[in-house]
Amino acid sequence: MALTKELSVGEVASRAGVAVSTIHFYESKGLISSYRDSANHRRFHRDILRKISVIRIAQQAGIQLREIKEALSTIPNDKTVSVKDWERLSTSWRQQLNDRINQLTDLRDNLDTCIGCGCLSMKNCKLANPDDILGKDSPGPHIYHGEPLTD
Repeated sequence: MALTKELSVGEVASRAGVAVSTIHFYESKGLISSYRDSANHRRFHRDILRKISVIRIAQQAGIQLREIKEALSTIPNDKTVSVKDWERLSTSWRQQLNDRINQLTDLRDNLDTCIGCGCLSMKNCKLANPDDILGKDSPGPHIYHGEPLTD
């Protein structure tokens, strides 16, 4: 029995180990694409399986979907993601991952001194306010969920 080059959405989901709704979600976000056959059924090239693997690995690493989409846009829809493609993509995300690792290491190492009250003007807050830089503007909370508060 010869393998067909095209897969149904159910076959893609099964082979990729994700729900059909995940395939639909990835397609709605422009991460992957399909085409319609003569019976108007959604079909995918087998190459999509490797792209879905890339998406899932990148998501597990914390890469945002918009960044994944941008990276995948450099690979034609009908092309299998190659080892060189993966090396290029992973290299482009490496610094971001290193930065996140450093932030998490700082959090782990300084968590005991953080009381989590939100004042963020303590001189010894090495997590969100190193050297009390935010206290120079005004007293009180300045950061909400990692983003500066604006008036």
